[in-house]
Amino acid sequence: MCPPTPRTIVYVDGFNLYYGVLKDTPYKWLDLERLFRFLRPHDNIQAIKYFTAIVEPGPSRERQDALLRAFAMLPLVEIIHGRFKRKQVTCACPGCVDRTRGTGVFTVPEEKRTDVNIAIHMLDDAYRQRCERQVLVSGDSDLVPPIQMVRERFPRIRTTVYVPARTRVRGAANELRGVAHRHKTFPLELLPLAQLPLHLPDGRGGTIRKPAAW
Repeated sequence: MCPPTPRTIVYVDGFNLYYGVLKDTPYKWLDLERLFRFLRPHDNIQAIKYFTAIVEPGPSRERQDALLRAFAMLPLVEIIHGRFKRKQVTCACPGCVDRTRGTGVFTVPEEKRTDVNIAIHMLDDAYRQRCERQVLVSGDSDLVPPIQMVRERFPRIRTTVYVPARTRVRGAANELRGVAHRHKTFPLELLPLAQLPLHLPDGRGGTIRKPAAW
């Protein structure tokens, strides 16, 4: 008798995925459900949780809005929002000056809450017995503690980490790889096979279109 198909929940660090493998490629219009069915063909995927934050208004925001609207049409995908908070940083380069203020201090946006949100969801899903497998797409070492706790408290749950990276340095992620049951570098060859259609219905009589710049 075949063993039951493991229930799996996928946790995607959206910005980590973007900057790790999607930026500067034509594969940003990603079909998350199709992607993870290719990646985990023997799993019973219960949910794909996509963690992100809304960027500042402008062309990037418009493209992000289109992508998140498309994701919302995928039954398994759940979007969990963090936020951006502006902070001041001082440039370490000698003589660097912000011309508007005459100092080397700049205000930049910083993504907040994503790591905490991922950790909370991983632990909550474990405590509520929603899965036997957890798949994390990230290379962020801040996610080491929740994986460790899930392993300690719920030994029946197996964790796999896919590190999104196109370079050896970014793909190292030694701490994160070290705490998972299994770890792999994200398979880039799946990206062109898992793209959304150029146009898809929005469920309200309209159409969601792939951004022209993508």
